[in-house]
Amino acid sequence: MCTKMAQVQVLWGCFLLWNLYISSAQAIYPGIKARATQRALDYAVQAGMEMIEQMAKERKLPDLKGSESLEFVKIDYVNYNFTNIKINAFSFPNTSLSFVPGVGIKALTNHGTTNISTDWEVKSPLFQDTGAADLFLSGVYFTGIVVLSRNDFGHPILKLQDCYAQVSHADVSFSGELSVLYNSFAEPMEKPILKKLNEMLCPIITGEVEALNANLSMLEVLRKIDNYTLLDYSLISSPEITENYFDLNLKGVFYPLKSLRYPPFPSVPFVLPERRDSMLYIGISEYFFKSASYAYFTAGAFSFTLTTKEISNHLLHNSQAHGNMLSRIAELYILSKPFMVQVMATEPPVISLLPGNFTLDIPASIMILTQPENSTAETIVSMDFVASTNVALAILGQRLICSLSLNRFRLSLPESNRSNIEVLRFENILSSILHFGVLPLANAKLQQGFPLPNPHKISLVNSDIEVLEGFLLISTDLKYKTSKQQPGFHGWEDLHLISGQWSGKPTP
Repeated sequence: MCTKMAQVQVLWGCFLLWNLYISSAQAIYPGIKARATQRALDYAVQAGMEMIEQMAKERKLPDLKGSESLEFVKIDYVNYNFTNIKINAFSFPNTSLSFVPGVGIKALTNHGTTNISTDWEVKSPLFQDTGAADLFLSGVYFTGIVVLSRNDFGHPILKLQDCYAQVSHADVSFSGELSVLYNSFAEPMEKPILKKLNEMLCPIITGEVEALNANLSMLEVLRKIDNYTLLDYSLISSPEITENYFDLNLKGVFYPLKSLRYPPFPSVPFVLPERRDSMLYIGISEYFFKSASYAYFTAGAFSFTLTTKEISNHLLHNSQAHGNMLSRIAELYILSKPFMVQVMATEPPVISLLPGNFTLDIPASIMILTQPENSTAETIVSMDFVASTNVALAILGQRLICSLSLNRFRLSLPESNRSNIEVLRFENILSSILHFGVLPLANAKLQQGFPLPNPHKISLVNSDIEVLEGFLLISTDLKYKTSKQQPGFHGWEDLHLISGQWSGKPTP
């Protein structure tokens, strides 16, 4: 175990040095931008109240201890201890969140009320007793600024500053055999209880923010997409905050799973349009998709072999006519022998995002080979081609789903084969194999989709996708999914992220 941990530390050290070298050599721009608007903050007030109420009901608050003299009944002192303090209900009708440019998000609430139940114990020279009590707090006021930043590993960091919290009134109601007696001197005790409580509020709130930061620091910003690639979600800079929104700049780059190799081309800047109608805007740059293309190509994902049976199944499933054509051509040109089709990308597919148009050009080679029994495979024909495809987009759940449709198909034949009429006749069947065999396989894999950045238990609703020059723009609203399970921050899509050796990575 120690040896494994040492290897991981050495790996991260090397990767950090590589990051530093890359960052010094070129500017790094985000592959993904996420923008939250004031509408998102307004919704966060509504959803946040549900989340906070659920958390508060399950949270045990610190004990409240003190000592007071009761001069009106000539008791020198009464030591009290309130334990097992639980919040049963609260109401914060006047709560707001707003942006503080360049700093963070300001929270403000007033006229709040809270119902608390507690156990108590009192000791004095004359008596000692225990019991239960209810505490009603009113005139609850809180204000503070949540400062947003990042650490060296690209995790978000929250810090609470300018915290001020006060409860104006506290009403204590004791229960038990001597409740009538205790309630008679409850009022003199309410003032010191209120003072102690007000001293505790900001430290409690600060502690909750620190606990949230502990979760954020464990957020793994590298996600394993499949057996070929990782996706880096780390923040490349602290959030940018204006009067109307804040932007998260995520690295948004793919790496081959086994090498963590950067793409050999730089990221480029892009600017989100000034819009406020949706709660969240997600910009996904052309660089994001190009890095995916490069990573999958480097990892060998764009190379596969189809057998006669597999091709026939796909063709017959998609087009009976083409399936019959395949059988006739196979019978005519390959003498009814089984054959294989090998397809291999020769370069990373070329991505292009223009207004209203997302295209993917795939340069590849294709070989058709006979597969005689107990014999070495023989090549019937080999040629290069470029398949130009259009990319359709949809959001399914929390994922961006892509699907390909063949637009153009261009063969590039060797000079020696250009006059071979049998080779030329394969163009139609090769086009059919691509259209009805290869693309359905590719689309089946693409149905896994790319995970979109979204906080824990938050769904994307009313989503719209636009293809702009150099990037995609997703406009969406948010919906909080309530659950009996205690809420907490688990990061992008419930933190279903790669664990173990990739548990953290410094980012430049």
